[in-house]
Parts: sequence; C-alpha cells; structure tokens
Amino acid sequence: MNFPESQMQKIRIDEVMNTSIVSVDSSITATDAAKMMEDTDVGAVIVFENGTPAGIVTDRDFAIKITAHSYPIDTPVRRIMSSPLISIDSHSDLWTASDLMSTRKVRKLPVIDDEKVVGIITSSDIVKHFANH
Repeated sequence: MNFPESQMQKIRIDEVMNTSIVSVDSSITATDAAKMMEDTDVGAVIVFENGTPAGIVTDRDFAIKITAHSYPIDTPVRRIMSSPLISIDSHSDLWTASDLMSTRKVRKLPVIDDEKVVGIITSSDIVKHFANH
C-alpha cells in the first residue's frame, strides 16, 4: 500500500502513536519480560538502564534471538534487546517515521520527547491510520 508523501507529511506522530508503554529494567529475565508483554497485550517493551531508555525488546526478538542462539529463558533482556535505541519525537510526521522504519529495518519506534518515552508508533499503527481515514 503506497501513501502519498504529502499526505503523510501532514500527520504528526502524536496523532497516531500509542501511549500505552511497557518498560522494564535491563536486568529482568526474558521470561519476565515476555510475561509482561502477554499480560499487557503489547508487542514490545522499552528497556531502561540506569533510568535511561537503552533498547527495545520485541516479540520478534524472542522468536529470533532466543531461539536462534538457544539462550536460556532466564537470560537478561539486555542480552536480547535491540540497541542502540532507534526513536523519533512526537512532533515528527508519519513520512519521517515511515522512512526511518524502512531505512533502519524496524517495525516499532519509541517516541521520545525531552529524553522521556511518551509513546510508541508501529508500522501497523501507520497502516491502520490510513485504512480508517
């Protein structure tokens, strides 16, 4: 599905992003993170180290990294997180988010304003937005 660049440049991230964010400390186990994701029905958790967002763990990280590397289920999430964290600010537009996702080959972008995680936007959020408008 192709969306016109001009249409995507008119819509800001904060109009589409999800503000339900689940975050974890980098020391918790992959099992505990997976349980949190299941309990909260999210596809990713933001990983913090020393109070700073340091990475992201997605459902895909569990499927690929733990299985491919045969990591034990008590592996700390810092070992499977994607880092450095690729993020975007809430005032950017959907075109910028889409381009960043494509270029960096990611499907989920934490939204960070003034060093604080305020939301997350996914490729699915962008598609749903245009499907409903």
